[in-house]
Amino acid sequence: GATTQYKVKDGKIALSKGFGGNLFTKDQYDNFTLRFEFKLEAGTNNGLAIRWAGKGDPAWSAMELQILDNTAAKYAKLKEYQYHGSIYGAFPAKRGHLKPVGEWNVQEVTADGSKIKVTLNDTVILDADLSTNPKTKNPARLKRTTGYIGFCGHNDPIEFRNIRIKKLPAPAAIAK
Repeated sequence: GATTQYKVKDGKIALSKGFGGNLFTKDQYDNFTLRFEFKLEAGTNNGLAIRWAGKGDPAWSAMELQILDNTAAKYAKLKEYQYHGSIYGAFPAKRGHLKPVGEWNVQEVTADGSKIKVTLNDTVILDADLSTNPKTKNPARLKRTTGYIGFCGHNDPIEFRNIRIKKLPAPAAIAK
């Protein structure tokens, strides 16, 4: 990915204003828990790609979970599935749980089969079942079961730290 755009300093991965691009894991993941901390600046827009196949825009070829300063005036009239923690274009997250701009937030994303759960600062803000197939552009993207994980920079400043990924076993088969 955009390894020249992101800088590593003092144990953080940072993206400066005017820099962007996507930065992906070397390995692919299917079922996992990803825990990380992030700090937004005013108006920051970024994303977290999950189960990306390695081609196409992650927001439409896989899933991009929003990482966004919901308090910025320029984002006051977004669609409900465009706010922080939402699966872009498909599932909206609960709002009101981001810490103020400039403070560190803790987020955990669990992908377990068709279930995607996002916990922000100890509050579950998204608990989606991808098998419900909401009306969305390219619904096949929600059926992806494996892929890369990555940060999707949109030329806004952001910092990440304490990034951890834990692989989970395959979900248990449903009894018939």
